[in-house]
Amino acid sequence: MPGVSFAFWEITGKWFELLKRIVPGVTRVAALGNTLRAALLVLPHPMFYADRAHMEGLATMNRWPGAYWGREFVELGGLFAHPPSPVEMAGHGAVYVDKILKGAKPADLPVEQPTKFELVINLKTAKTLGLTIPQSMLLRADEVLQ
Repeated sequence: MPGVSFAFWEITGKWFELLKRIVPGVTRVAALGNTLRAALLVLPHPMFYADRAHMEGLATMNRWPGAYWGREFVELGGLFAHPPSPVEMAGHGAVYVDKILKGAKPADLPVEQPTKFELVINLKTAKTLGLTIPQSMLLRADEVLQ
């Protein structure tokens, strides 16, 4: 089947690297001294997206820094998101539709992976959690929410 697929399992390692830069020492959920250092990785799933306000509320209540697949989570108070570029994804979709309308067989079209990702950081959340976002990440971010 042709199209653009987002193989989230291939990008979760990148999310974890970003979390480790912001929350040094986090490896999973680990107790360090008297401080519980936990982080939340929310993977792409319709259930998580539909209940995103509740998911982010739990993270906020427990003071968990969260890495998300959609910017909507960050707008609700999540720490950061690293989703595929919606502009690129839409562009790929339009190319496929164009090819099919011009006679290409859908079965002959390859499935592609996104190549451009955005980085959206919620600076207010970082401050609330007592975290310092490295300057290099702030400069790399496509958007920093205050």
